[in-house]
Amino acid sequence: MPSKVIPWYKRKRVSQVKTDYAYHHTRRAVRQQAERRSSSKSVSQVQAQATEAMAEPAYTIPVFRQRTAEDTEEYQRVSANVGKGLSVIQQELHRMRMATKAQVDSLAIQREVKSMMTKRVDLLDEIPKMPDFVVALRPHTVWEKTPVKLFCTVQGNPRPIVKWYKGGVPVDPLSAPGKYKIENKYGVHSLIISRCVVSDTAEYSAVATNPHGTATSKATVTVKRASGAGESCQLGLVPHLTEIHASKLEVTLLDRFSVTFGVEGGSISLVCSMVVIPDLPNLPPLAQWYRDDKLLKPSKLAEMSVGGGAARLTLPLLAKDDEGLYTLRIFTKDGTAEHSAYLFVSDAAPSAPGAPGSPMSVKAYDINSDYVLVAWKPPNTVNEAAITGYFVDRCEAGGDTWVQCNDAPVKVCKYPVQGLKLGHSYHFRVRAVNSAGISRPSRKSDKVTALDAAESERLQGTAEGVPSAPGVVVATRNTKSSVFVQWEAPKHLNNLMGYYIDGRVLGSKEWFACNHKPFKLNRFVVHGLIPGESYTFRVQAVNVFGLSEESQESSPIAVEPALATPSAPYGITMLSCDGSSMTLAWKSPKQCGGSKVNAYYIDKRNADTLVWQEVNLAGVAERICTVDNLTEGTFYEFKIQASNLAGVGVPSAPSTPMKCEAWTMDEPGPAYDLSFSEVRSHSLVILWKAPVYIGAGAVTGYLVDMAKKGSSEFVTLNQEAVSHRYLQVTGLEEGESYVFRVRAVNESGVGKPSQLSEPVCAKALPGTQEIVAGVDEETGDVFLSLEACEISETSKFVWSKNYKAIGDCPRVAATSKGRTSRLTFTNPDKDDLGRYSVVVTDTDGVSGSHTLTEDALNTMLELSYAIRHPIVPLKHGLNYEILEKGVVRFWLQAVKLSSSVSYRFIVNDKEVTTGEGQKISHDVATGIIQMMVDPFTRANEGTYTVQIHDGKAKTQSSLVLVGDVFKVALREAEFQRKEHIRKQGPHFSEYLYFTVTEDCTVMLACKVANVKKETAFHWYKEDEEIVPETPPNVVSGACALPIPLFSRKDQGVYKAALSDDRGKDTSAFDISGQVFDDIINAIAQIAGASASDLVLQCTPEGIRLQCYMNYYTEEMKTVWKHKESKIASSEKMRIGGTAEMAWMQICDPTDKEKGHYAIEISDGVKTHTRTFDLSGQAYTDAYEEYLRLKAAAFAEKNRGRVVGGLPDVVTIMEEKSLSLTCTVWGEPTPEVTWFKNEQEVASTEHTKVTFDGGKFASLVINKVTPDDSGKYSINVRNKYGGEFVEITVSVYKHGEKIPEPKLGQPKTPAATPAATPAATPVPKSPAPPSKTPTPTPSKSQTPAPSMKSAASTPASTPVPKSPTPTPKSPTPTPQRGVKSPTPPRFMKSPTPPRK
Repeated sequence: MPSKVIPWYKRKRVSQVKTDYAYHHTRRAVRQQAERRSSSKSVSQVQAQATEAMAEPAYTIPVFRQRTAEDTEEYQRVSANVGKGLSVIQQELHRMRMATKAQVDSLAIQREVKSMMTKRVDLLDEIPKMPDFVVALRPHTVWEKTPVKLFCTVQGNPRPIVKWYKGGVPVDPLSAPGKYKIENKYGVHSLIISRCVVSDTAEYSAVATNPHGTATSKATVTVKRASGAGESCQLGLVPHLTEIHASKLEVTLLDRFSVTFGVEGGSISLVCSMVVIPDLPNLPPLAQWYRDDKLLKPSKLAEMSVGGGAARLTLPLLAKDDEGLYTLRIFTKDGTAEHSAYLFVSDAAPSAPGAPGSPMSVKAYDINSDYVLVAWKPPNTVNEAAITGYFVDRCEAGGDTWVQCNDAPVKVCKYPVQGLKLGHSYHFRVRAVNSAGISRPSRKSDKVTALDAAESERLQGTAEGVPSAPGVVVATRNTKSSVFVQWEAPKHLNNLMGYYIDGRVLGSKEWFACNHKPFKLNRFVVHGLIPGESYTFRVQAVNVFGLSEESQESSPIAVEPALATPSAPYGITMLSCDGSSMTLAWKSPKQCGGSKVNAYYIDKRNADTLVWQEVNLAGVAERICTVDNLTEGTFYEFKIQASNLAGVGVPSAPSTPMKCEAWTMDEPGPAYDLSFSEVRSHSLVILWKAPVYIGAGAVTGYLVDMAKKGSSEFVTLNQEAVSHRYLQVTGLEEGESYVFRVRAVNESGVGKPSQLSEPVCAKALPGTQEIVAGVDEETGDVFLSLEACEISETSKFVWSKNYKAIGDCPRVAATSKGRTSRLTFTNPDKDDLGRYSVVVTDTDGVSGSHTLTEDALNTMLELSYAIRHPIVPLKHGLNYEILEKGVVRFWLQAVKLSSSVSYRFIVNDKEVTTGEGQKISHDVATGIIQMMVDPFTRANEGTYTVQIHDGKAKTQSSLVLVGDVFKVALREAEFQRKEHIRKQGPHFSEYLYFTVTEDCTVMLACKVANVKKETAFHWYKEDEEIVPETPPNVVSGACALPIPLFSRKDQGVYKAALSDDRGKDTSAFDISGQVFDDIINAIAQIAGASASDLVLQCTPEGIRLQCYMNYYTEEMKTVWKHKESKIASSEKMRIGGTAEMAWMQICDPTDKEKGHYAIEISDGVKTHTRTFDLSGQAYTDAYEEYLRLKAAAFAEKNRGRVVGGLPDVVTIMEEKSLSLTCTVWGEPTPEVTWFKNEQEVASTEHTKVTFDGGKFASLVINKVTPDDSGKYSINVRNKYGGEFVEITVSVYKHGEKIPEPKLGQPKTPAATPAATPAATPVPKSPAPPSKTPTPTPSKSQTPAPSMKSAASTPASTPVPKSPTPTPKSPTPTPQRGVKSPTPPRFMKSPTPPRK
């Protein structure tokens, strides 16, 4: 709230007036020359006002202050001096006014000229023109290491774009920084090549392009190298350049390199940008680099460059020798410009854990023809073991092979290297040794040549031993990230090389090295410390013998800036005015001086006067103040000073004149005190305070405007006014700076905007962390915590909820320790939900926020309850498993167990311990607690519980094992016991299972174990033993039973039995139901994959489509389709198959049966499809073949034939009668003719031929004689064909042996009906279908071609293998006659082979 200040003269006693007046009079006299306000009034007006001011009594002198004559004279003298001073001020004002007027006139003329030029350019812009080089490039010849500038002038409309090329390749300035510089000033395009080298010799071209064309200008640059050219060459050519630099160039340093930290072996660049006037590419400023006040020279280890507005020093391969204070000195017109900063180089990662750092500053002294004395500086050891010695290595110049010079480590930091060769050059390096290992090698020394030298003083130490420890160490504040450390020198220096400074965080045991190279002075600034953290320091002295003892530690010191007075406040703004008073606000100083600002002092003055008046004598703590007793209508200026422990700081700049005029507008006044929190790369939170002047009504909301720094285009971030006084801004560009303003809104409208905020960069502070929500692992308290990335001694953590300060609240408690603050909730519930934020005061804006949601709070409350009521967390609750031999294991697993864990098992409310029947144990590593029960019987039914106590935590887990659950466990235990017994003898390790081979043979297989040669193995089906062709080999461990041509007949229960003297085992496999279907699907999978394309085969019954495969059975899921419609087996469409193929026959085909046919073989997972297109020429050819075969079959069916009754051979005794009778058939009735010895037999009394009823034909010979012997035959024939059957007749006399068959005739077989008693004709059995069977062709015969296409069918078709196998007769039957050319009656249509 604004504080109302009463003028000092109204509050003081009379006794104080004298002292205060004297003080203020002196203060005004001192300040009146320093601060004055410019005025545009004329000199006469200024003089009149000054005279009037002198005439007015500024102070009424009381009676007790009446002056004496001497005092009056002194007063007049002072007044005269003041008048002279006013005259001088008036003259200065007149001069400034004249200068301002001249400057304004000059600006007006420039604007007019610029306007005219713009109009002229606008007229020229209307004329399009292709690029044209007004001034072309010209060739240059320059010396090496000198710059060259190529320039040209080009015109065109629109303005051309110029690109530079070197030898046809575009010139890229970024490819070689500092090498090329491309400029375009006032239409002149130039390419500057700095420090030319021979490789820059090339043809350069400038290509200008616009929409109307392209123009090119070329020139050649030749770079020459003088004989013996080197660094001196350039200096010899232009010796006057270095003299010009210091006297002609004005150099101003801009961005300067700061304290830098590097790592050994890395690279680093120190860069300082600058402004050079005039900026001449061929005349860069003269810059010199120093390390610890020693001039550096350009080398491979120190690369220097000046140009392009920057001076750069690059150290490509850092070593600890490079550590030190670096100074850049640039010679300018007015003398020199310098800048210094320290470079720290830390040790690289050690070659072995605990190994020391590398030595440094290796140098060679006392150089002789055969030996050199090498000396070095020891490394700093902080936490490593002490150094026990050093190894010295040498390497001949130009080589890369290092040779160790000493066999044993040398303890002193110098060593004479002997055995050198006269005239050879060497480099040296050193490695440190301790108990952990050997360090990395140091940087090699400069080149040393072994030559005879004149007698000189040798480097020999006069004192022995290390220096004594340094004295008292004192650390003082320096900056917010550094500390100034100084110490007393050791009492015994002993050729001191320098000092090592170590530091550690207060409370830590780990020391860290502050420098890595001995520092010669006894004061040092330690950089890179954490702001707000406390440190202690110690120092060690160094000489050639090593490091001294550590000094005593310094007192702890916090890293804070040194105390100073604060800087000036700024941003003075008026918040309200009532005509007699003004309420002011201002912003805090940017630098508080290392101490909190505790008061502000305000001065005021009339804008028309030069005299300041104090507003308050007592400091104002807040940054808002109401100034009273003002004159309405008068302009006032104000200035403010801030104070802290160090004193009162400098005053602010005077505010802009503010008119004391009462505010009467209805809209609210400006908000004030804009601040920022949680500044991140893409977001921030802006906060402000409510306006003091609210207008005609209460403030209802606020609008926030934003603009980029330097822009006047503001964007309103919230379209609807927000009622709270904060706003989170998102969508910012990282690294961009923004300004903000806030406007208050009431019912009357939008009020005045606030004063613009300071520019804020959208970039988080390094190391910024967010608020973390968590639960204390010890107490279970829910808390929010923030670890600040920086802090000062006066910093405080200010917590807010919804950006309202929490203060003292019973619901939360805030605590701070070091850089961490924690907000702990007392009894968290839903009322604590919201957005929490914290701001760390007296920092560069360290802050953070966290939104506490209901889900997150519930999760933390659950965790809090678990911590306050700890339990032993379990990975797995109590469970059981059945092990081998029927042992039951009850177990649970905890997430973690300690070695002091205790537990107990309770079964049916009774604790059990290790004993007979159970064994209890646990494993801390895995967290498993278990109980083994053996044997497991019906008595073990019940409830099992495990109770665990581990420290403060406890838990229990139960398992109910009763009823059906127990029965299952008991059965499993008994089964495992039986399994254990079974496996003691021969047994099946894998029970019967089936597989299907590639030829679709089903194999029943099993695996056996624990067998021997004597073990018997038997197969059974439905309890009937099966004896396979190959006996099972049990010793192999696997047995299998093949089932070829598997079908439904193979269903049943199969068993395998295994036995020997140790026991027996069986395995059963029921092939039925689902198992049968699985086997069929497995067969179908192989058969379907092997299925051939559909082929066409004609038969007398119709057209047949056939699909060949490895195996086919009707149980397979096979579907035939015609035009995507399923075909069912019928008289028209017959479906069948053999073991080798599946077929579908179209009986008596018609045109309706044309179309696309397919067969689908399903294996339960995949469907295998084969197709055939029966249409067009394919159908025509197939139909013609079908008609031909049908006609042939009809003829075969109706031809004349002998059905039966005639014997093959007849043997008869003389004088007997012979009757040859047979049955014949044919449609129409055939003709019958008998022959004897190929001569037709006529019917006589001796030989009688009869044919009764067109069915029975007979030949009767009465009283046969030997002449009647011979070959008889019968020919039965009609129009469709016939049959010719022969009979052999032998007549013998009474008493003679039965004659042998005549030559050319077979013997009568014993198994035939012909083997009958004499004189009895042996009739032929009517069973055979034919008298002349035709042999079945073998598989090697070539079948008829398949009719898959419209190919013509051959006229004659060879007889193929019949689909139905012909049974073999025990003995071959001789041919009895010759058939007619018509096909035999038993012959089926040819069957094509499988594909």
